[in-house]
Amino acid sequence: MTKGRLVLGATAAMLTTVAVTGAGVHLSQSQAFFRESPKELVDEVWQIVNQQYVDATFNQVDWQAVRQEYLNRSYEDKQEAYKAINEMLEELDDPYTRFMKPEEFKNLQIDTSGELTGVGIQIALDEETDYIRVISPIEETPAYEAGIIAKDLIIAINGKSTKGMELNEAVSLIRGKPGTEVTLTIKRGEEKIDYDITRARIEVHPVKTRLHETSQGQEMGYIRLNQFNANASEEMRNAINKFEKQDVEGYILDLRSNPGGLLQASVQIARMWLDEGKLVSTVNRQGETDVKRANGNALTDKPLAVLVDGGSASASEILAGALQDNNRAVIVGTQTFGKGLVQSVRRVGAESGLAVTVAKYLTPDGRDINKEGITPNIISEMSEEQQKALQRDRAKIGTLQDPQFSEALSVLKSKIAKQGKPAQARQQ
Repeated sequence: MTKGRLVLGATAAMLTTVAVTGAGVHLSQSQAFFRESPKELVDEVWQIVNQQYVDATFNQVDWQAVRQEYLNRSYEDKQEAYKAINEMLEELDDPYTRFMKPEEFKNLQIDTSGELTGVGIQIALDEETDYIRVISPIEETPAYEAGIIAKDLIIAINGKSTKGMELNEAVSLIRGKPGTEVTLTIKRGEEKIDYDITRARIEVHPVKTRLHETSQGQEMGYIRLNQFNANASEEMRNAINKFEKQDVEGYILDLRSNPGGLLQASVQIARMWLDEGKLVSTVNRQGETDVKRANGNALTDKPLAVLVDGGSASASEILAGALQDNNRAVIVGTQTFGKGLVQSVRRVGAESGLAVTVAKYLTPDGRDINKEGITPNIISEMSEEQQKALQRDRAKIGTLQDPQFSEALSVLKSKIAKQGKPAQARQQ
């Protein structure tokens, strides 16, 4: 967060899961002022869009007329102002320019901070039961240590039923100060269990790694990157350095279902794989282009395959596009989401937030992938049954039981063979 603003490659769309943890981001004093008048809050939002929005025509909307319409109204309280702001922004027909109420803004800060407090679980609404479903516990957290497992149903929080509860409300009830307790009532099969969990400070690790040895004795480094948060660059650097010391022969970088995050993190990570070349360019409404380039500090030049899918968006697409256009990696999987827009996120009023589309980005070859996405070099699709099998058992992701991983591994072995680097025999 710089000068009260957080520049994102931003998430692709509304996330279906929320990490149940909590922390704030420090804003400068100048950004933490309070506007008591609801009308002033409406006008503040209008002014920011007016000054920063990527399209000077505001997507063919008479933005001055919009201001007059909404400032001529009377607002009794903040809730009326919130509703009016959402209506005003809808005129732009841009899903990424959005107003965030205090709780939503707090959640965004939490998702990108990498330093959190809570119990350490990811949750989602379960459409079938209308309860809250545990997607997965984060390893080495209170929830994980207590025995919460993937697919558990949370049917009550501190005795309050979660039937029909909104996700944000569930998150608010589960989060809290370190050292305090929360009781989660879990339904697992036909069994109901109360878990008394003590909240703690948690560090979210976006990078997961595994050393994969092929049947021919080749060792490959598998790196799964779940999001581009504040910890992503350092953890990626550590992962590559670790595998380099193990003398792996190639890498698989898994960006599937990675919705994006911090733009700078994607640039920093791209530089770890590329020694030279353009990485990404951004164009604002004045037509000014900010070009990011490699800086000669790549950590490895070994063969690389990158896994993507329809959930790979924004910062993921920046990274995949940079690697693809520079012929650094073979992209394997399915078409990516197609979010080629960059948002600036800032605080408005006392506690609310505003994400504004301020620029579009282009791949090194000048491709505008918004609404188009990145087309993999090798298309590898999974059936619905295969996808559900991986959802049921996440331990299979990045193994030979993962069809797309197997395809990437085959590509990688072929690439290594073409480079004339035969596998060295190793002890089995």
